[in-house]
Amino acid sequence: MNDYPAEWLQGIKEFKAGEYYACHDTLEALWMDAIDPDKKFYQGVLQIAVACYHIHNRNWRGAVILLGEGIGRLPYYQPVYAGIDVTQLIKDSRNLLTILQSIGTEGIGDFVDRLAEDASVLPSIVTIKYRS
Repeated sequence: MNDYPAEWLQGIKEFKAGEYYACHDTLEALWMDAIDPDKKFYQGVLQIAVACYHIHNRNWRGAVILLGEGIGRLPYYQPVYAGIDVTQLIKDSRNLLTILQSIGTEGIGDFVDRLAEDASVLPSIVTIKYRS
């Protein structure tokens, strides 16, 4: 048995499944009721999920802004927090941000089309203590 809120576990499952909008809804409810240090952590993960949602909607600007904000909230929680590998999540998110910055707004359409074949460039949540 773990000590993580059910909403957090649900949000992890949704993130892993690429259900970023559902993850947003789940984690937003959790984030709004949380207190620090969890509150800032949930917000960082939530922002990365919303960035991935924006990518799929070809919203380059929204994705870049939210990736940057999400990454900026997470370093304090490294290496592991709430059962996930935060260091890996930050690394994946930074790699994605670098790609997005290099392709610019004009490249987002082609990038999204390529994601249909290979989504491995999207950040992943690697669970350490929690297994789905």
